[in-house]
Amino acid sequence: HLANNNKGKIAVSLDQVIEKKTDTVALMSHSPFETDTGLNKSMQIRDKGAFHVSQREAKTHQENLQHLCRICGGSFKTDPCKRSHPVHGPIDDEMQVLLRKKEKKATSWPDLLAKVLKIDVKGDIDTIHPTKFCHQCWTVVQKKLSNSPYEIFFPRRSPVEWQPHSSSCDVCGTSPRGVKRKKQVLNPQLSKKLRIVAGRARKIRQIRNPKQVNQKILMKKIASCKKIHLSTKILAVDYPLDFVKSISCQICGHILADPVETTCKHLFCRACILKCLKVMGSYCPACRYPCFPTDLVSPVKSFLSIMNSLPVICPVKDCQEEVCLGKYCHHLSRHKELK
Repeated sequence: HLANNNKGKIAVSLDQVIEKKTDTVALMSHSPFETDTGLNKSMQIRDKGAFHVSQREAKTHQENLQHLCRICGGSFKTDPCKRSHPVHGPIDDEMQVLLRKKEKKATSWPDLLAKVLKIDVKGDIDTIHPTKFCHQCWTVVQKKLSNSPYEIFFPRRSPVEWQPHSSSCDVCGTSPRGVKRKKQVLNPQLSKKLRIVAGRARKIRQIRNPKQVNQKILMKKIASCKKIHLSTKILAVDYPLDFVKSISCQICGHILADPVETTCKHLFCRACILKCLKVMGSYCPACRYPCFPTDLVSPVKSFLSIMNSLPVICPVKDCQEEVCLGKYCHHLSRHKELK
């Protein structure tokens, strides 16, 4: 009887344990779903809040971009006149006049900025890039088109690299003066120019060296182009002296051959100026202004057409034929073929 009672108690206790286990399993099975739905709701609320914050930040970022220059990153607030120019707009009348003088064509700012400053603005996005540029950068474009020195106006060599808005955004956390630029290493070419300018100023104060009198003779010896370039004596017309000077090289004194123009607006034969820059130093032989081979540009097309239309007399014996300067090389090749 006792044994049967013990067996009954053990069976009841086992049933209770099994019921408890089933209850815990059921609770475990229901609880993950409930927690997942709670987490999803909280995540959705957070995502909505983050979306509204990011949208607000993007708007403020775009508003801040409207006050900055696309090229140099400077603020328009620093300019007392608050002048600005649209990056994707048409070129203004003043710049069009300068382009006509230089015999160049451009109708919109993206084309001109790509030609002059080598900056491609056609693929700009309004949320990343500013849509205007400052008057200082406009002046740089004008100076570069007119082939005049522009380092004093625009000492920066590279434009600002614009990035999308982020937590560490330079545009939103910048000072009112504009985007903070990285410290750039001084360009050795620019520093050399400054040293040459300073040296030139010192030389002006001092008494002129008597050796400078024979500088022209020395430059002619360096060029040594008597057999290559044409003398002004073969001109068929007796032009005024000033006109003859304007079409002759200031180093060798001959008629300009493959003429190039310096930053200081002086004309030389390409071969003569390159030889002088290599031997004498990086300055203009006429006015001693800093000059480098990379600064040399071709004159305007109208000047070159005037040069090519000049009548010259063939210096070959028993010829004395009058030909245009542009066709002189072809005429001379005929003499060589006959020989």
